[in-house]
This record gives sequence, C-alpha cells and structure tokens, in this order.
Amino acid sequence: MRTLKINTRQMVADARQRIEEIETVDLIGMVDDPNVVIVDIRDIRERQRGGFIPGSFHAPRGMIEFWVDPDSPYFKDVFAQDKKFVFHCASGWRSALTVATLQDMGFDAAHLKEGFSTWEKQGGPVERVDESS
Repeated sequence: MRTLKINTRQMVADARQRIEEIETVDLIGMVDDPNVVIVDIRDIRERQRGGFIPGSFHAPRGMIEFWVDPDSPYFKDVFAQDKKFVFHCASGWRSALTVATLQDMGFDAAHLKEGFSTWEKQGGPVERVDESS
C-alpha cells in the first residue's frame, strides 16, 4: 500500500483550522437573508436523493475554482456579488477543503461545519425534486 505525505483527514483538519465554520442552527437562521448565498457543492445525485436547502446555488465541486475566478471562461456571475458565501457538502469535508482553496485564491467564504447531514434533523428547510412529474 502506498504511503501518503498527508491523508484526507489531516487535510480537512488543517483546512478547518484556518476557515470560518458555521454551525447548522446558525445557517438555518440565515436561509432567508438576502445577503447570504448558500452554495451546495454536492453531486447532483446527492441533491436529488436527499433534497437541498431552498434557494441554494448548486455548484459542483469540480468546477468551483473555475466558476469563482473572474478570469476563467467558466466564471459565474453569482460569485461576483458582494454577499456572504457559505458552502456545504454532505458532511463538511469537501466544503472545508473547498473554502480553504477559495481562501487561498482570495475569495472570502465560509462553510457549513457538519454539512447537510444534520440540516433536516436540526429543523432546516429542505426542498425536494418531484420526480413523478
């Protein structure tokens, strides 16, 4: 088996030491805040299966750096807004790494500490896709 210099657990722990983490209950209170953009970086199948935070912007993890960079041909205008951006994934690992990378790029963002995994249990609103239509 190959030995790595650093494993993903350590990468996430290091990222969490230097980024802003938002507790689930606090983000629930921000859902309707027009100055907050919640960015869901989960795979589209995860959103379809488990639902998503109403009003959240879906940005697949693999495109984040390109969508945020105004010099990229893939830039998305949503990221030009002067708002608070809070990224989330399912458990907080991918979003921690994402926000650390964006911070390295000079983009100010935070992430949902426990991810979507505790969202509904703690009373967060969830929108689901009606697959019967």
